[in-house]
Amino acid sequence: MNRLPHTPHDRRRWRAALYAVLTAAAASLLAVWTPAHATRIKDVAAVQGVRPNQLSGYGLVVGLDGTGDSSNAYTTQSLANYLQQMGLTLPPGVTVQPKNVAAVLVTAELPAFARPGQTIDVTVSSIGSAKSLRGGTLIQTPLRGADGQVYALAQGNLVVAGAGASAGGSSVAVNHLNAGRIPNGALVERAVPTPLLIGETVDLALNAQDFQTATRVAQAINRAIGDGTAQALDGRVVRVRAPLDPNERVAFLASLEDLPLELSAPTAKVILNARTGSVVLNQAVKLAPAAIAHGNLSITISSTPQVSQPGPFAPPGAQTVVTEKADIQVQQEGGKLLEVEASAQLADVVRALNKLGATPQDLLAILQAMKAAGALKAEIEVL
Repeated sequence: MNRLPHTPHDRRRWRAALYAVLTAAAASLLAVWTPAHATRIKDVAAVQGVRPNQLSGYGLVVGLDGTGDSSNAYTTQSLANYLQQMGLTLPPGVTVQPKNVAAVLVTAELPAFARPGQTIDVTVSSIGSAKSLRGGTLIQTPLRGADGQVYALAQGNLVVAGAGASAGGSSVAVNHLNAGRIPNGALVERAVPTPLLIGETVDLALNAQDFQTATRVAQAINRAIGDGTAQALDGRVVRVRAPLDPNERVAFLASLEDLPLELSAPTAKVILNARTGSVVLNQAVKLAPAAIAHGNLSITISSTPQVSQPGPFAPPGAQTVVTEKADIQVQQEGGKLLEVEASAQLADVVRALNKLGATPQDLLAILQAMKAAGALKAEIEVL
């Protein structure tokens, strides 16, 4: 067991060592509690005009193992046109059977600031009767933007995440075989002009419309750089005065993105997905006191076929008649009247809803009824 120092020299050494330990501990605590992951301007806004662009094109996938388009006219015509461009003209009356060829649509996303010579990923999807694109190769396909200009050229071997087999009239497939990707399969040929370096100001577009967030973004920029630098135009756009020199403007925007931002509580919202029954609540949702009664109603309909045959003395032409006898049963479970207390935290809201014992599908109706009654303090968005 260690004993406390007795001599003055030992006590000074002990105090110095203790101070070093406490200093290191304080530094580690500050590192933990420093808002390194605090909200920054780049988390809620982006420079307006700096965005990706969608590209698409029509092409052919070759090299398939008999799983291509069987008898599509446009596939045959596309293949004949391609062979003609290569200097091969088919004799009159000769038709191409493109069992190893498939007509496809090629899509890609051109990132912001992409320059000629860079590569991007492409997605290839069959538009004909091809059974599988596995093992195919996309021949050179121009990718165009919304203005009709060619911005990239795509070509390469497809990667299809799936497999399939057939025998004796039966078939099985794992995943989807009529779509695939080509990593770095397109070469950028044209750059998209950006308004980043044009004008004396730069507009920051918020990810979600909110007047309070726009005002706080402008205030954070003015506190860090100077009054009059930023101005909130509306609930979506903040206009910032930026340097005219391109190098200075890029560094200026980089410093803006890392400015810390204090956000207010989010808008209380409940997201309901009627197709899957998913219910998502954010932390701002609150409940007012309410009483809820919920019961399940089940209806069962069964049908029994009954055959009526002609008797021994039936007139000529009498036929056997098949009728259906329907039996309908209605069963309703008695719902209990439950009292839901006022809740100010998300955990309390979840606990109160769990008392009902309702399924997610039932919660869709319950939450909508609570909203109509004024007991649910949140916006409801149905997907």
